[in-house]
Amino acid sequence: MSTQDALSWLKDHEDESIERLMQWLSIPSIGTDPSYDEHTRAAGQWACEHLRQSGFSVELRETGTPEDPGHPIVMAHCDGSDDYTGPHVLFYGHYDVQPVDPIDLWESDPFLPVRKPAEGAMGERIVARGACDDKGQVMMFLEAMRAVFETSGMPGGGVKFTIMLEGEEESGSVNLENFVRDHRDELAKTDVCVISDTGMLGRGRPAITYGVRGLAYTELTLIGPDQDLHSGLWGGKVPNPINELTKILAQLWDADRRVTIPGFYEGVRELSAEERKAWSDLNVDEAAALRGIGLPPEAGVGEAGFTFTEREWARPTADINGIVGGYTGPGAKTVIPSKASAKVSFRLVDDQDSEKIAKSFFAWLEERTPAGCKWKFEDHGGGAPATCATDSAPLRAAAKAIEVGCGIAPAMIKSGGSIPVAGLLKETLGLETVFMGFGLEDDRVHSPNEKFELDCFRMGAKSHVALVEQLRHIESSVNA
Repeated sequence: MSTQDALSWLKDHEDESIERLMQWLSIPSIGTDPSYDEHTRAAGQWACEHLRQSGFSVELRETGTPEDPGHPIVMAHCDGSDDYTGPHVLFYGHYDVQPVDPIDLWESDPFLPVRKPAEGAMGERIVARGACDDKGQVMMFLEAMRAVFETSGMPGGGVKFTIMLEGEEESGSVNLENFVRDHRDELAKTDVCVISDTGMLGRGRPAITYGVRGLAYTELTLIGPDQDLHSGLWGGKVPNPINELTKILAQLWDADRRVTIPGFYEGVRELSAEERKAWSDLNVDEAAALRGIGLPPEAGVGEAGFTFTEREWARPTADINGIVGGYTGPGAKTVIPSKASAKVSFRLVDDQDSEKIAKSFFAWLEERTPAGCKWKFEDHGGGAPATCATDSAPLRAAAKAIEVGCGIAPAMIKSGGSIPVAGLLKETLGLETVFMGFGLEDDRVHSPNEKFELDCFRMGAKSHVALVEQLRHIESSVNA
C-alpha cells in the first residue's frame, strides 16, 4: 500500500468526503430520545454501507432484549493481508448525538449541516449536531479507510481491523458492557483499541491523549420530616435537610482542597519528575483558559501542590453537580423542606475503583447522618480510568502517523474527561487505548452551534491513512 497514493486520493476527493459527512450529519440520531429511534438506526445503517463500500465485512447487531431493545451496534471486520504481522486494531466510535436543546440558540438547523468560514484565516468549519462529537471524528477514520481501499484494493490497507460503532454513547452506553461481554471471544482477538473522540492541544497543535479519567456518579437524598414545615413554627426545633446536607457536603474537602473520604486516594500514582516537566514544557496558558470562560487569573484554584494542568490530567476530584430542595419558585415561601437532594460525581485517575469510591462515599455520609434523618442513595455508575503506556508500539505508531498527517509531532497529553468504553475494554479485555482525536476546545460539543474545523478533519483523515502504514511496520512480538 502506498501512503502517498492514499493521501493524494483524499485531496482529490475531498469534496465528496465532506459531502458524505454532511449526509451522515443530516440524520438526526438523537439516541437518548425514543422518538428518534428510527433515525438513530438509520445512522447506523448509513455507517454500515460506507464500510461495505470500503471492503469491510459488516453487520448491524442488536442490543438489549426483545422487551427492552437498545440501539444497534455496527460491527465490521477485515482480515488483513497475508504478510501483515502487526496488531489487530479495534476502532471504537459512536454514531448517536446529543439532543439539540435549546434549539433557539442555534444559528442554523442542527440537522441541516452548513459549511461556514472559520474565525480569522482558519478556513472553513461544518456546523451541525455531531459535527465533532462523534460523527465528524469517526468520519476521519472512515474516509481514511475509503482512501486506502480505493488505492490499494485491500480493506483496511491490509491491516487487520475490527470496527465497533455504538448508538448509545450519549445515553450512558447502557447496553455496551453486556455486548462486550457477550462478544468477548470475538473482541478478545484484538490487541489494541484506537478511539478518535478526543482533542488537540490547540489549533495547529495535534496531540495523542494517553490517559483519560474515570468517573463515579452518585445521587443522594437526605430525608427529614414527612412533610414541608412552617419555618416560623418549626425552625430551630427540627433538622432542616437543606441546612444539614450542605453542612455535610462542605466537609468533602480539607483546607488544601483534598477529598476527605477515607481511602479516596488509594490507586492514585505519584507524578514523575519527567512527566511534570513534559507537561510544563507544553506551556498551557492558564490565564487564557480562565479568560475563555469568563474568569480572572485568581480563579485557578484546586488541590494544593499541583499545577493547573496536573490537577486536570493526574488528580482525582469531587464535585457537587446539582443540589435541590425546598421552594425555588418566584417570591417567598418560608418552608423547612422534608428532603434535600444532591448529585455528586468523582473524576478518577490511574487505578482508582469507581464502585469502591461510591461505596466509600455512601459510608462516609452514613457516619454523618443528622439526628432524626435518613438517607436514600443511588449509584448511577461510571467507568474506570484508562492510561496507555507511552512506550507501547501502537502508541509510537500513532505518534508517527500524526506527524506524517499534520507535519508536526503530536504533544503527549492526558484528558480530564472520561471515556468509559476505554476503561471497560481495559477491565474486560485487557486492551489499552490510543486516542487519536482532532477536536478543538471551542468546538461547542454538546452545545448549540457545534462545529468541526475542516482543517482538523483533513489532519485526522491523513493521520489515519498514515497509521495504516505505521501499523504494518510493527512486528507481532511487540504489539503490546
